[in-house]
Amino acid sequence: MDRPVRRLSGCRHDGGSSCCLEDLARDDRRRASGEEVTTKADVLVDKAAARLQGIAEKAAAEGGVAAKLAQPLADDAAFLRKLKPSLIVARVKGEVPTDQEPAEGVVAPSGPQLGKRPKPRARRGPNPFVVLGVAFAAGILLAKVVDWRGHAHPRD
Repeated sequence: MDRPVRRLSGCRHDGGSSCCLEDLARDDRRRASGEEVTTKADVLVDKAAARLQGIAEKAAAEGGVAAKLAQPLADDAAFLRKLKPSLIVARVKGEVPTDQEPAEGVVAPSGPQLGKRPKPRARRGPNPFVVLGVAFAAGILLAKVVDWRGHAHPRD
């Protein structure tokens, strides 16, 4: 339990506010390192934008209706990158311009870049439906012959 939250017992704590941080000595003069700190929210927004950009690239590669959605998804990814909390704070402080034009997202080409596809090989052998039809007709013919021969020599 933290000291300021504990009950008063003996002379350990006078009940007033804490005068120092728990882990640092009273005269510790630590300061920020001067490097830009990447917050978890910035990393999360970057991951989401990268995932959205990947979806846009896959949609562009597929073609068809999905390719029509690729450009808006890429634009959304570019917009999402502008929603980083650190950039929002910088805009509020006036460190980043606020009158920028929306950036166009980059999307991969919608068609394949390798040229024409090779033609499929010709099928070998007859059509399987024709084979089934001939077998069915042969079975009916064989049944008729067996039935006809059965009437020719009755077994009383």
